[in-house]
Amino acid sequence: MKRTIIAFIILLTLFTSCKKFLDVNNTPNNPISVTPAVQLPNTTIAIAFASSNDLDRVTSVLVQHTAGTLNQAQQYDRFDLASFFDNSWTGELYDGAISNLLLMIRNDTASPIYTGIAKLELAYAFSMVIDLWGDAPYSEAGQGLANLKPRFDKVQDIYQGNSSLGITSLFDLVRSGIADLNAGGGLYKPGGDDIVYGGNVGKWKRMGNSLLLKFAIQLTNVNPALATSVINEVLGSPDGYINNSGLDFAVPFSTTVGNQNPLFTFNNVNRASDQMLSQRLLTLMRGLNDTVRLAKFFTRPTGKFVAFDNGSTAAPPTQASRSRYNTYLTGDRSGEAASGKAGGGDSSVKLLTCFQVNFILAEAVVRLGITGDANAYYQAGIRASMQKVGIDTGAISNYFATNPTVVNLTGTTEQQIQQIITQKYIAWIGNGIEAYNDYRRTGYPVLALPQNTTGDDPNVIPTRLPYTNQELSRNPRAPNPRPLVDVKLWWAK
Repeated sequence: MKRTIIAFIILLTLFTSCKKFLDVNNTPNNPISVTPAVQLPNTTIAIAFASSNDLDRVTSVLVQHTAGTLNQAQQYDRFDLASFFDNSWTGELYDGAISNLLLMIRNDTASPIYTGIAKLELAYAFSMVIDLWGDAPYSEAGQGLANLKPRFDKVQDIYQGNSSLGITSLFDLVRSGIADLNAGGGLYKPGGDDIVYGGNVGKWKRMGNSLLLKFAIQLTNVNPALATSVINEVLGSPDGYINNSGLDFAVPFSTTVGNQNPLFTFNNVNRASDQMLSQRLLTLMRGLNDTVRLAKFFTRPTGKFVAFDNGSTAAPPTQASRSRYNTYLTGDRSGEAASGKAGGGDSSVKLLTCFQVNFILAEAVVRLGITGDANAYYQAGIRASMQKVGIDTGAISNYFATNPTVVNLTGTTEQQIQQIITQKYIAWIGNGIEAYNDYRRTGYPVLALPQNTTGDDPNVIPTRLPYTNQELSRNPRAPNPRPLVDVKLWWAK
């Protein structure tokens, strides 16, 4: 589904890296600059919307959290990925988030707190682009008419920096944002317009450090020394990181039509027939005796889970019986949870979380030799996930007591990493992008090919998304012909 309406976003006439807009006059009703208090909620929601809209649908199918039963979701399940994602690349990321963030950074030099937040969000948005597609406009993005053909920077240069090409690393972009937050002061300071942290600078610094951890663990295959250095930097920072779920970078939505969480809108309103619980995920969760947590992610309208196999051409179960996203992911209105219906659209979109950070640190201890107790981090990640979805303390304690082989790291380094990533994969149900990143980086969980695959290479689960047709036609500096979807990204295993 190509949806272009982003909740709360005030549409601005912008000059972006990927799209040439018509010239317009400067009028009061069509401003070319606005205060950061207007821009900040828009950019925050733009990132969350992009993460939970079509990009989530394709990645959730590819990692087999869900199975496609009709339309595009069914095509994604069989690796038919060409001719999609124009709106995700252009409308949601470059025009919806990145261009607005670059405007904030350029125009709000007198407001360092806003500038710092914008840099953190910009780093997150750019990481979404390069982790899904690969090389992309970065150092020359957002220059408008001054550069309608921005260079596609290499993923490794964006992550690590390249001074000879004028490319600032994602790590330094985040560090610069944290430095701005530390500077404080300025003409404007965020408050209610900061819909995640309410203007709390300390929480934003924790978000920034957690983002550094996310970027660092992504590089374990290609630059473990840098990954180790950055993780130790964060662990030694007085600013801390996201160490409880109340600090999660989770973007709120509402039950108001047009402002609802995209997971709710797609699965319960617009395309209720298109995707459902994957049989493969159900099999995994049953093998881990973890169906209590699965019931927080997916409904059981008939009293049991009803799933579908990825890529199957069989007739899917009736809509009324299907297991679909439950209220943890879609939101809840009064009375709907009790009736077995799935939500009202007011669930937050989870982007950086406490469970994620704990799993990152567990992996860092096992893989990189970071100082710490890997098993303690691992168990903290499982507990944080279970608590986040709403499982009570007694049920969590009972699960730990009755499933010691699941909740304790054992075996070789590789076996322990498999345990960590499998639990992280479960915790990320509803955020397919993060699960997809870890799968391509580690190979876990082990996934079998869906049935009836096609696309660039039917024998390989796609390792990237294809560049969009619009971008290939607009920018002669785009890789053309595009890399096939079986070409691994720089950091992949």
